[in-house]
Amino acid sequence: MKRSVLSMMLVAGLLVVSPAWGAGLWLYEMGTPDLGTAAAGRAAMASDASTAGANPAGMTRLDRPQVLVGIQGLYTDIHFDTDTSGFGGGDGGNAGGFVPMGSLHYVHNLNPDWKLGISAGSYFGLGVDYGEDWSGRYYMQEAKLTTFGVNPGVGYRVSDWLSVGAGFSILYAELLQKSAINNAAVPGQAGLGDGQLKIESDDVGYGFNLGVLLEPVTGTRFGITYRSEVNLGFKDVASASNVGPVLQGALNLSGLAGSKVDIDMTVPQAVMLSGYHQINERWAIMGNIGWQDWSAFGKQEIGLDSTTSRSFTKDLNYDDAWHFALGAQCRFAPDWLWSFGAAYDTSPVDNDKDRTPDLALDRQVRFATGLQYDWNKDVTVGGAYEYIDLGDAGIDRNDGPLKGPLKGDFSPNAIHVFAVNLTWKF
Repeated sequence: MKRSVLSMMLVAGLLVVSPAWGAGLWLYEMGTPDLGTAAAGRAAMASDASTAGANPAGMTRLDRPQVLVGIQGLYTDIHFDTDTSGFGGGDGGNAGGFVPMGSLHYVHNLNPDWKLGISAGSYFGLGVDYGEDWSGRYYMQEAKLTTFGVNPGVGYRVSDWLSVGAGFSILYAELLQKSAINNAAVPGQAGLGDGQLKIESDDVGYGFNLGVLLEPVTGTRFGITYRSEVNLGFKDVASASNVGPVLQGALNLSGLAGSKVDIDMTVPQAVMLSGYHQINERWAIMGNIGWQDWSAFGKQEIGLDSTTSRSFTKDLNYDDAWHFALGAQCRFAPDWLWSFGAAYDTSPVDNDKDRTPDLALDRQVRFATGLQYDWNKDVTVGGAYEYIDLGDAGIDRNDGPLKGPLKGDFSPNAIHVFAVNLTWKF
């Protein structure tokens, strides 16, 4: 009986690794021209083919078929500053690095009122890698969630001032998580060094998006979009290596060893309201108010499929997040358009005791600028830069004897985004 109780306590310590959320970051950045406004006005501008994914109703404003290619690089600068650690180790250095990304958008004219479009790229993901020996290695060493989505859609002009649109989303996702196993915390196993628990899987999820575009007067537009949640289920046999006999016995007793781990995750649903107003021939202003259902994302279920199947639930206590953005554009020369903007997103985590090392963000503040140049009447090229401040993101956890306390915050904690894009009308 004592062995059974001890085993279950040890397994409980292992299971609190929780699934990896790849920094839990909603990406507005897709290499499109509105990167220069920090995505302000995204659902209302409808000025290029990227509206096929942003707001399919906006495709009705495009008078010709066109394709837009966006290429961008994200440099994530994420450093954890450890105040307290139960088992020593370093800060992990830069847990981020360079991430190449891109997107492709196409709009086709069926007739003046009906448009078809497709967007491909990623709006959710990122990850962190602290290495094997950092102070929080028993919570997590590496966590990545990478996604790629395809979103075909249709837009219809109801009247001169009203358009509607809808799309269907196919989202492919890959999940990877590694965490160390603390053999040294078990008597007689200190000489083994750390073991490792690894989960790696992929899945495909499906969703939809809806959009409305209103233009009550020429030069003033309002757009509203809804993107549904996408449910993903990751299934993998948990891989444990270099595990001492006591912990291996605990894994065997629980059914975790050699069992299939099911991780169900919900990519949040989201709503965005945007406005765009052309002040004069040179200047325009735009803005957003948005909501994302992070509270649904924060309730995760981990299941074990074996002859002694057990289910483990982890509530991450996430809050819904709000998004606000404001930007402007200036056509300072006939062929040149300058964009700039700022945005603020509230944090899905309010309490340092709820934050985990794979969520290296707090509230988000964005500052962006960009240029577009009309090469000729058919081709426009552009570039943009954005700085994202991810906040201090404090952590104050103690998840049991195998993991020990972990306290500190992230500084610096930022992302630099560089993008170039090309639009071709034909």
